[in-house]
Amino acid sequence: MASLTTPAWARPSLPQGDPELTYVQAAAAAFNGDHIRSAALLASLADAQPSDADLARKALSEAITAGQMDLALQLARATPAPRLSNDARLLLAADELRRGRDAQALVWLRPANSATGGLDFLGPLITAWAAADSGDAGGALHVLDAMPANSLLAPMADEERAFILLKFRRTADAAPIAERAAAASENRENRLRMAFADGFLAAGDQANALAILKGMGTAGPPARQQVLQRKRNFSVIDSGAKAFSETLVAFAEDVGKLQHTAPPIGLVQAARYADPRNGSATILLALVFDDAGQSEPALAALRSVPGDDVLASAARDLQVRILIEQKRYAEAFAIAQPLALRPDATVDDLTRLGDVDTATKRQEDAAAVYGRAIALARAQGLKDEQWPLLLLQASALDAAKRWPEEQAALQQGLAIAPDQPMLLNFMGYAKLERGEDVDAAEAMIRKASALAPDDASITDSLGWAEFKRGKVTEAIATLQRAAEKDPDQAEIQEHLGDALFRNGEHLEARFAWAAGLVTADDDTATRLKAKLASGLVPGDAAP
Repeated sequence: MASLTTPAWARPSLPQGDPELTYVQAAAAAFNGDHIRSAALLASLADAQPSDADLARKALSEAITAGQMDLALQLARATPAPRLSNDARLLLAADELRRGRDAQALVWLRPANSATGGLDFLGPLITAWAAADSGDAGGALHVLDAMPANSLLAPMADEERAFILLKFRRTADAAPIAERAAAASENRENRLRMAFADGFLAAGDQANALAILKGMGTAGPPARQQVLQRKRNFSVIDSGAKAFSETLVAFAEDVGKLQHTAPPIGLVQAARYADPRNGSATILLALVFDDAGQSEPALAALRSVPGDDVLASAARDLQVRILIEQKRYAEAFAIAQPLALRPDATVDDLTRLGDVDTATKRQEDAAAVYGRAIALARAQGLKDEQWPLLLLQASALDAAKRWPEEQAALQQGLAIAPDQPMLLNFMGYAKLERGEDVDAAEAMIRKASALAPDDASITDSLGWAEFKRGKVTEAIATLQRAAEKDPDQAEIQEHLGDALFRNGEHLEARFAWAAGLVTADDDTATRLKAKLASGLVPGDAAP
């Protein structure tokens, strides 16, 4: 796998006699997402001012963020241990593990000072894998068994046990533990199932390799086909460095979830360095950059995920989503179309192209591609994946103004998932827009709202249904609840403004329309501007 690291670090030339300007340039580069340049500039400044510990710390942090690991390791090794951040210590430990120096890796995890705290809870992971790598299965499992139940590592103990057992080809012992670990791993479930399958296959146990792949949704059929052909995907975790990488990914996700923020980038970069072939680390890195509004580093990371990676499809999905958000449609299409045209195209490949067609308003093409995805999902027995695809197809058909086919798609979806709020809401709203069977339409939307009371879009639909039925006072109260849940959704603000204006609250209506104008697309913005200028007239009413 390619990496974001560069083979050599070249120091940039600095403005003569003006370190303050260089520092400003470094800060600007970091703000714009050019962490490589920022790290290089800060490192050069740190060289010129070796007594400035804060400058050295910032240079090291930027180097880690940029994935400039040669530079980061150089800076880290030149920094006194008590001054090292946890990110730097994790990176140094990862480097030792890659070199097979487990004992030295443990040294970097010991508490260096009271400020950074200890990382020694990771010690049992390294010790267990050191034993496994030296051929001592019993010793490795004993370390895991002796781990305290309240250890931060305890939730991953089954995962490590299963991979260590697979390393020693003890597939019967590993099978129930692997299933338990995969089922408990949430966002990493597909990644782990494919890694376990690879381990079973490497050990000659095709039956358990197939069994662990059950319940993987659209990723399942391609993975099963590969196992049936006895083709390995080489994603098994079979060394201390790989286990360290996967553990850091899991911790990064957990930290982000607990703090309701993006995962710590230093943790993710250390994970990626420990195992450059860990696609989940690279995808998580891209998500961190994207969340920070830095699309170019995110796309660069995703481009480094090779086509044979077990998470290549997820990487391409994210790559295309970012490009669509950036309105770089030609690039998105160039990625999506060739994959969808392959004879072995998957449901995900077809869905991805449909999403690009939708974004570029090629609605007829989108509906057709989603139709192919639906047919393939049916052929592969993927029942749970069919209703979301039917909903996507219905949305494309709605935009293409093909109501009979749209209604048929929604009916097929509801036959599969009769209590799915999104389907009920879409069908009810579509009927309401057309004045067709309005009693049933409102009943569908009310059912959807009862099933998903916190969904702002569905609450909005209910309020709009009430407005269409002449229940203006009820509609305003419902639409205000929707706006409180999602104040940035232009459609909700437009609906609320229309209802307020109809109720004679003209000033309040204009406040709502103005709020909607901030995020409105072109068509909605045109209507909102007209209403702000002249009030609500029939030609400018929301559909």
